[in-house]
Amino acid sequence: GLDFSGGMVVKGFNLVIAGVGGQGNVLACQIIGMAAVEEGWQVSAADTFGVSQRGGAVMSHLRLAQGRPCGPLIGAGEADILVGLEPMEAVRVLKRFGNRHTRVLVNTRPNYPLAVLSGTARYPAVSELLAAMCANCAAVVEVPADRLAAEAGSLLTQNVVMTGALAGSGWLPLGLASFEKVLRSLFTGAVLESNLRAFHLGVAATRECRQWAAAGG
Repeated sequence: GLDFSGGMVVKGFNLVIAGVGGQGNVLACQIIGMAAVEEGWQVSAADTFGVSQRGGAVMSHLRLAQGRPCGPLIGAGEADILVGLEPMEAVRVLKRFGNRHTRVLVNTRPNYPLAVLSGTARYPAVSELLAAMCANCAAVVEVPADRLAAEAGSLLTQNVVMTGALAGSGWLPLGLASFEKVLRSLFTGAVLESNLRAFHLGVAATRECRQWAAAGG
């Protein structure tokens, strides 16, 4: 949580979403932020982009606070929660923004960069990446977001699966109804239905998927 100076302690959360271009970081951040606003939180958000249209790094900062708004950028080592849409990006971002209390949700399906696909670089085994995360935070929960998105009817909903996993984790004090209301405000028809399925599959996944107790836990 956050502890602001100036004589007033404000309850809050620092959340980082890490992925690559095309995975829907910005939409996931928008859904979570809008759900928080629904429940009366002050919300600040910022996005940083690499060469996102070519699969470059994309990172979203989301800060929730009560009492008064806070700046949008999270300082090094100050993330309470990391949502990793891609495992290697999750490791990279955790090393900068994580601490021994940080909790991690991670999509375990790699998104291979061009250098790996062309054979000029090696992508670590997912088991290596999970071990690196566990060494630097309090808990890691694996989410098979690609499989669940396919089950929901669209691979494009992996970001919403991960949003559902966060909602189901209980790590943020936000009700499922607030997320559902946001989804209904953003989508209609068949797209809404597939996103609602993806969201609820993510909620269920948090309760069923493997959680690793990590160094700080």
